[in-house]
Amino acid sequence: MASENKVKQVQDFLTNLQSDIVEAIQLIDGKNFIHDSWQRTEGGGGTTCILENGNVFERAGVGFSHVLGNKLPKSASQQRPELENRKWEALGVSLVFHPYNPFVPTVHMNVRFFIASNNEDDVWWFGGGMDLTPYYPFEEDVIHFHQTLKTGLEPFGDHTYQKFKDQCDDYFFLNHRNEPRGIGGIFFDDFSEKDFTFSFDLTRKVGKIFLTAYLPIVQRRKDVSFTDKQRDFQLYRRSRYVEFNLLQDRGTLFGIQSKGRTESILMSMPPMVKWSYDWSPEKNSMESKLYNEFLIKKNWV
Repeated sequence: MASENKVKQVQDFLTNLQSDIVEAIQLIDGKNFIHDSWQRTEGGGGTTCILENGNVFERAGVGFSHVLGNKLPKSASQQRPELENRKWEALGVSLVFHPYNPFVPTVHMNVRFFIASNNEDDVWWFGGGMDLTPYYPFEEDVIHFHQTLKTGLEPFGDHTYQKFKDQCDDYFFLNHRNEPRGIGGIFFDDFSEKDFTFSFDLTRKVGKIFLTAYLPIVQRRKDVSFTDKQRDFQLYRRSRYVEFNLLQDRGTLFGIQSKGRTESILMSMPPMVKWSYDWSPEKNSMESKLYNEFLIKKNWV
């Protein structure tokens, strides 16, 4: 299959996925996204959809990008030095939702396609996944999230969910804190199993099940009353999100190194966050339960 055909199929899917998710979130929040299209000097561009200060979401960002260039940035070529001088294209949809209510978890989802070409052949792969970052421990929410992912991936192999879950647990782990960012989900990268159709079908499935995995949790928790203390804890836990994105996340590094649009790359940041020195939760509190029973590597389904 010619590289142009591959890119066209992926682009059509990703732009439709962005539209579907934006429409669904607008219905829940009651406020519309701002659509900000942009062009990249080195080649390509995208559309960043942002909702801020909504009724449910303090910030919700859904970005589509299709960028290209003549030389891979270090973050993409260091593990594949043979690709260093190839032309490349990268397409993806990435989203992060930061709810106002601390009982609604933050969520991240990303699906992407990368292709590097020369006169002889194409090297391509898919990547993506999603993970949940709750601030308060509700077991039914976490089980629903993981069960949806497991069920969705069953057609692609009996061990696919477990493999992707383990990769997610390993990736979204703050090494300097020795703690997970949240309760995980699924994560895959450099994925090109069997053929293009199989790999693309799996990636499409991940994108399509996002709303099923997340929206029931939002509906269940968004109108529950909370205290100032609980809101304060949410802001403190958000600091871990910032630390991971700036210190470890390969997607952020790729975006910066490839001279992407900084405003769109950093849309994942929460609008309000705080750090507290040497803080620890009160014994037998909901906050301590989050740390002791949820922010651990665990099989939820």
